Amino acid sequence: MQDQTKLLEVTGLCTTFHKNGRALPALRNVSFGVNRGEVLGLVGESGSGKSVTLRSIMGLARRYGDVTGQVRWNGRDLISMSDRALRRFQGREIAMIFQEPMTSLNPLLTVGLQLEETLRAHTDLPRAARLDRAIEMLDLVGIPSAAQRLKDYPHQFSGGMRQRVMIAIALAAEPKLLLADEPTTALDVTIQAQILDLILRLAQDMDMGVVLVTHDLGVVAQTCDNVAVMYAGRIVEQGPVRDVLRAPHHPYTVGLMRSVPENIAPRTPLYSVPGVPPALDALPAGCAFAPRCAACIDACTQERPAMTLITDQRQVACFNPITKTQGNAA
Repeated sequence: MQDQTKLLEVTGLCTTFHKNGRALPALRNVSFGVNRGEVLGLVGESGSGKSVTLRSIMGLARRYGDVTGQVRWNGRDLISMSDRALRRFQGREIAMIFQEPMTSLNPLLTVGLQLEETLRAHTDLPRAARLDRAIEMLDLVGIPSAAQRLKDYPHQFSGGMRQRVMIAIALAAEPKLLLADEPTTALDVTIQAQILDLILRLAQDMDMGVVLVTHDLGVVAQTCDNVAVMYAGRIVEQGPVRDVLRAPHHPYTVGLMRSVPENIAPRTPLYSVPGVPPALDALPAGCAFAPRCAACIDACTQERPAMTLITDQRQVACFNPITKTQGNAA
């Protein structure tokens, strides 16, 4: 990352949903920061809280649950803002790409109208300039014959092209931070690589911070500067991506690394982390990963480990962190 200007500071973020009288703590004390020009990866199993983190930052999760903590942007706390004030930031300062473009795009409107709608809401451009900007954005994300394709509907685009349209819409107002929620889901490998390359190139050109949600550690290794590993609504390890993936300290991170097919010898059964993640309404008293952890000690079942600095840039929430001499413990 070239510039260390802090864009976003998330501190103690908690999000709780309620169902049938039960509290479901989807996020518990999540904290991280994103710098200008940085790509931060959020990784973890399904249900670990990655997508909820992005929706909580954007103010979308509070429509359905209770969100507390701080999300600071240029000295202002987005959590305490009214919905009206927050809408000024959505799209203009912080933009989001969702997992499935077919359900995120309005099937009844042309992509040109949807691009223009974003520009009308977040810029002061006159209509003619909005049209020019829409064409420019479609061209920027690699859609051929951009001026003609403005008149097409979402179903007339392939999956990869629909995701390019979503990227164009998200970046139309030139936001300073992009939240990308598994932007390559359901795309083939070749298209995945093209979409990720596109996001990274545009982020670099625009000096934009990116938070990339993914379950693919290969993607993280290739695209991210820093990584935060999530489990059961908490960040359990974070730091520079090369350091974390080369020498993970949390047993869960070790398990994720062992699960990568490229790390498994030929003709050897695929590895998966033993057990299943806990239900949100039945979390263990101590560390949520303790029932699945081969490195578990007594303290792990009695209290929840706090995030602890291992080095200046490495943090881990574990009473018995893994070292090189211990080897794999998941």
